[in-house]
Amino acid sequence: MRRVRPGVAAARGSTSTGRDGAAGVAPSRAPGEERALTSVATGERYRAEEREGGSVRPADAPRLWHVTLSVSGEEAPLKEVRRALEQLAHDHPFLLTSRYAPDHAEIRYWEEARDLHDAAAVALRLWGEHRQTAGLPPWEIVGLEVIDRQTYHQRIAEGYGPAPATPVGVHPF
Repeated sequence: MRRVRPGVAAARGSTSTGRDGAAGVAPSRAPGEERALTSVATGERYRAEEREGGSVRPADAPRLWHVTLSVSGEEAPLKEVRRALEQLAHDHPFLLTSRYAPDHAEIRYWEEARDLHDAAAVALRLWGEHRQTAGLPPWEIVGLEVIDRQTYHQRIAEGYGPAPATPVGVHPF
């Protein structure tokens, strides 16, 4: 007898054994009938709007967020800071640009996430999680800005907000 989590066997159309030992047979598909696939992110509201013919993007669909992460701390040799940021950019090519000085740095990149909370959480972990692998200085995060793609482009078009991330790469302030 093979043991599985409750409900897993039923979802696969096989027999399952309840806690009382009674075996039950889950409903199975007719020969040739395909199983409907459902996205994990799809919710009841989205399915209802989809049935009504609406073309609504589910709330859980990933979006692009422009992230600016600022870090600072005790002075470190400029060459080491540059090398560490270049290593981070090499390990994670999503980084657009990094600017640095002996005691602070700024990293800009695009993050794909479900919502602002997820994008910010990833950004707040970036520096600490890659401190060892990239050899980053032991600086702390002192600033974080996360804006959606539309807001980023609106700011650029209106001539304010973060300057466009050009040139791409690692550069001194």
